[in-house]
Amino acid sequence: MRIVVDDLSGPEIAALLEAHLDDMRRHSPPGSVHALDLDRLRQPDITFWTAWDGTALMGCGALRELDAAHGEIKSMRTDPAYLRRGVAAALLDEIIATARARGYRRLSLETGRPAPFQPAHRLYEHYGFSECPPFADYVLDDFSICMTRDI
Repeated sequence: MRIVVDDLSGPEIAALLEAHLDDMRRHSPPGSVHALDLDRLRQPDITFWTAWDGTALMGCGALRELDAAHGEIKSMRTDPAYLRRGVAAALLDEIIATARARGYRRLSLETGRPAPFQPAHRLYEHYGFSECPPFADYVLDDFSICMTRDI
């Protein structure tokens, strides 16, 4: 597996992110979908990584700087062909290492609350994240869960 910082210009990542947004819309009402589109992911406050198996895209993840001490994990997604093969864990390791190198003291995320999001909850809990009140611009929402951890 090769993990690289990605400029989001390839058709593979556009397709994976579109599938990600479609899936979020399928499992959450419109006001509860907080996944970012390609244009927003290209902004300077976000670093975006992709994981590759040769020329096949395995997954992606991003780190958004909220402030000098706080980062947010965004757009974690594994291609269905690579589920349960360590892709999300490898991307999360990269994101956490980058957050530490930048001097962040806290890392947070928002994900869905319904059953289809349970695998994500387990991954984040394994990495020491726990539920927290809404942060940044998030608000209480029956379909969302915010999680955080110190780093």
